Amino acid sequence: MLDPGPLALVQDDGRPGYAAVGAGRSGAMDRGALRLADRLLGNPDGAAGLELLGGGFTARFEAPTWFSLTGGAGAATLDGAPVDRVLPRLAPPGAVLRLGAPTAGLRRTLGVRGGIDATPVLGSRSRDTLSGLGPEPLRIGDVLPVGLATAPVLLPDWWPLDPPPRDLALRIHPGPRLDRLPAGTWNRLLAGPWRLSTSADRIGLRLGGTPLPTGTAGELPSEGLVHGSIQLPPSGLPVIFGPDHPVTGGYPVVAVVDSASLDLLAHLTPGDEVHLHP
Repeated sequence: MLDPGPLALVQDDGRPGYAAVGAGRSGAMDRGALRLADRLLGNPDGAAGLELLGGGFTARFEAPTWFSLTGGAGAATLDGAPVDRVLPRLAPPGAVLRLGAPTAGLRRTLGVRGGIDATPVLGSRSRDTLSGLGPEPLRIGDVLPVGLATAPVLLPDWWPLDPPPRDLALRIHPGPRLDRLPAGTWNRLLAGPWRLSTSADRIGLRLGGTPLPTGTAGELPSEGLVHGSIQLPPSGLPVIFGPDHPVTGGYPVVAVVDSASLDLLAHLTPGDEVHLHP
């Protein structure tokens, strides 16, 4: 590892089933990007890859390695030659991969044939940034082991090219505690307008805008949270929980992001407009 950029994490499809003991699922923030890379490279679904925030990532391949870049868009080069988004590429020994700043989306997924063979914790190689479970964030000088794959690499004639849009529309469903809030809160939540604040990471993303009325909802006995829960704290500004969310929370969950929209959360940058619709 020559330069991990702002943040480079090992991620797979997470560690389900441990919420009762305080460990959330975690896993790739853009699940579709990891799944696409794995399938193109002949890996089983959920094989670990790298989740790369922003630009600046630079790494040297020590052995011949097939790789694929999925998720957000941005300049990338292998020994100075441009690298196509999505399409698998074979890196020769000693080749250097460099990523420029994203031009669409915030995170890119680097998949490698065989997957990143980091040591599993509770059955997963994912880094949970809240609990600290899983491999440490990458640092300069790190060497990553790669596993084995037996299925062939796929070199498609066509692949999805559209990068994530800047203004994102998230489908949401009413949450279990919407009835504790003043009448009309749901319509005001949908009307917005909302923009992503600077308080945003894999744990949660706070929206900025006109605060919603909280009435007398106050705090509740702690209850379970899921990826995509939209909580309304006393500030009246909604918080959307990401994959590294706490397993419980005490503020009312007024909505939940639809599973099909969750991957879009990986590509929101501060200042982006966020549209919520049923």
